[in-house]
Amino acid sequence: MNDYARITSFVRSMAKEDEGTLKEIYLDAIRRGVPVIRPEARELLKTQLLLKKPKHVLEIGTAVGYSSIYMTGYLPEDADVTTLELSEERVAEARSNIERLGRSSQIQVICGDAAQTLKSLPDDTYDFAFVDAAKAQYIYYLPDVMRVLVPGGVIVSDNILQEGEVLESHFLVEKRNRTIHDRMREYLDVLTHDERLETAILPVGDGMAISILLKNA
Repeated sequence: MNDYARITSFVRSMAKEDEGTLKEIYLDAIRRGVPVIRPEARELLKTQLLLKKPKHVLEIGTAVGYSSIYMTGYLPEDADVTTLELSEERVAEARSNIERLGRSSQIQVICGDAAQTLKSLPDDTYDFAFVDAAKAQYIYYLPDVMRVLVPGGVIVSDNILQEGEVLESHFLVEKRNRTIHDRMREYLDVLTHDERLETAILPVGDGMAISILLKNA
């Protein structure tokens, strides 16, 4: 185990564990290989929610609803989450899990390709966005994410380092992974160079970017 892996393991061991039904949902997702946010990344997401105290949260990538449910535990009581998911099967499972936890009034799940469903969302609506979906699509989601956020809104992007592969040259990456690699590189370049954004890239979990929208036009 290299030093970075040891640090990650140590940091992960410090993360607070879920309890009850939420823990069951998380462990079941891990067992079935369904992608869910890593414990150390979850802790960073939680701190951002507590700092920002958003009233309207947008999530791209519902999966089984774990992150949506988790986030509501750190939001104001009158806050809401809109979460977008492509898979009809996962939408059904997420809605079931959300109902089990009694969060149906707080979380709206929209089924469809986020590249399209995003376009139906109104401008200047959300003050926090969590992006955790198909990594090759992040760059295409971004214009609409910025459009629907209010100035001062926060974008948290997960899994941006691609297990370290994003660091490599295009030609050192396996051909089947080059599209994701190149698009993630492009995404990170926009996050860090677009004058409308201020971004910090952090080596937490599989990499997280925290961006503040200074203006959306």
